Amino acid sequence: MDHLHEKYNDLKELLRSLESVTVAFSGGVDSTFLLYAAKEALGDNVIAVTARSLSFPQRELMEATTFAAEHQIEHIIVDSEELDIDGFSQNPKNRCYLCKTELFTKIREIAQTRGFNAILEASNSDDNGDYRPGLIAVKELGIYSPLRQIGFTKAEIRELSKEQNLPTWNKPSFACLSSRFPYGESITPARLQMIDKAEQYLLDLGIWQVRVRFHDNLARIETDEKGFAIILNPQIRDQIYIEFHKIGFTYVSLDLKGYRTGSMNETLSSSEISYGKKIV
Repeated sequence: MDHLHEKYNDLKELLRSLESVTVAFSGGVDSTFLLYAAKEALGDNVIAVTARSLSFPQRELMEATTFAAEHQIEHIIVDSEELDIDGFSQNPKNRCYLCKTELFTKIREIAQTRGFNAILEASNSDDNGDYRPGLIAVKELGIYSPLRQIGFTKAEIRELSKEQNLPTWNKPSFACLSSRFPYGESITPARLQMIDKAEQYLLDLGIWQVRVRFHDNLARIETDEKGFAIILNPQIRDQIYIEFHKIGFTYVSLDLKGYRTGSMNETLSSSEISYGKKIV
């Protein structure tokens, strides 16, 4: 842990050097850890900004709001509806780039109005190995990525979060609901609501780590070993099928490979993936 404590101190020193920061805050594992460190380093010279949209479940917004209130951090909720972005609903391969450009442009306006020096986002060093076109927008707009800069991994963030008694230390990884659709598959409010309802139902069953991928009239469930054990109970399996059918899915499948981040990127070519990794 000594090594992690040194990294955490380095993080706080970096944050202090920025003097005042606006943190893009989703309420997830990484952004909660970053916001907590910023509050420790800078006190009241911190603002948290959370985007509200159809691809961001209400439960996530409530958790973010609760955390900011409990830690006496000024929290601004900004409407940032991705479906209003030109071309976004067609779900192009640079979807995340379009979203991050729009979001961080709005956050930058807030920071400039309030006179805050830097805007922070919470990607970690593990994100360098995946297709992340949104990080290209981060670089273009001059957004700071302190966790990547210091070299924090997700596992390290969870370990330090646990030590600091942060409620997110064992929270499941989450990505916006738009990531549940294959590239080129249209994203609509009704379809986002279907995914949200389906995932919330599985969460309520105690399935901790889960994704419901949208394939027209088929729902493909990704989960971990614990989730498999729950779903394979015949009674639970029947309940899931019935509920998903009510939600609007004709077919329900269980992905045998299990949960993994970015499974929709498995259809991309090597050149497309290389472009999405182009982080300088």
